[in-house]
Amino acid sequence: MKNTKVIAPGRIFFAVFLLFVTASFCHAAQKETITFSSNDSITITADIYKAHPDDAPFILLFHQAGWSRGEYKETAPKLNRLGFNCMAVDQRSGGEVNEVINQTKLEADKAGKKTTYIDALADLEAALKYAKTKFPKSKIILWGSSYSAALVIKIAGDHVDLIDGVLAFSPGEYFKDLGGGADYITKSAKNVKCPLFVTSAKNEKSYWEDIFNAVPSKSKYSFLPKTEGSHGSRALWSKFKDHKVYWNEVEGFLKKYF
Repeated sequence: MKNTKVIAPGRIFFAVFLLFVTASFCHAAQKETITFSSNDSITITADIYKAHPDDAPFILLFHQAGWSRGEYKETAPKLNRLGFNCMAVDQRSGGEVNEVINQTKLEADKAGKKTTYIDALADLEAALKYAKTKFPKSKIILWGSSYSAALVIKIAGDHVDLIDGVLAFSPGEYFKDLGGGADYITKSAKNVKCPLFVTSAKNEKSYWEDIFNAVPSKSKYSFLPKTEGSHGSRALWSKFKDHKVYWNEVEGFLKKYF
């Protein structure tokens, strides 16, 4: 009869734990703060969260009014764990959040540039150009919060061949008093062909309903929580009790198309 070697349960646990830690380390985000130029020579600051090969789907993350790329300090690493590389961008229309100061806003102020919502479009387009240049094999997904949620829909309609997907948190026609007109976003939405996901706080549907209805894509989805919810992509922050409901919808959309 052959001797059977018995492995102690403690050793088995340690081996499994070691494998888990190793796997987690291999997919850990490597955050790098970078800069690039807009078409009007403003230096744009962004954080790249890279945890996967260069051809992995790439999400461009844009913040809401008065804030910075710090809006995504918690969200970007979670997106890494779902299989995506990300870049959180400072737009010139912004400020500070989560102890992260908007460097692009400071640069624009120094140069005497306007920093309204509509002026920030140049920064979104510059970020898209950077992503297409540095990650040419990746599918590009635009992700916006509040005013930038509206702008990512506009870009998807104006540059149909460059965008593979859009997630818009609390978009709306926020540009009427800035020279954009009452249907600034809706006009471009009519050309959106890629998968689109729109969500917001429960009471904000009227802000984006016409925009959403104008999108001809058959792969468009909207979500409203049964709870009060939150404005913009901060709805995903763990400090809010209903954040898991939003995450479930976001993950479902991303897994289906990317």
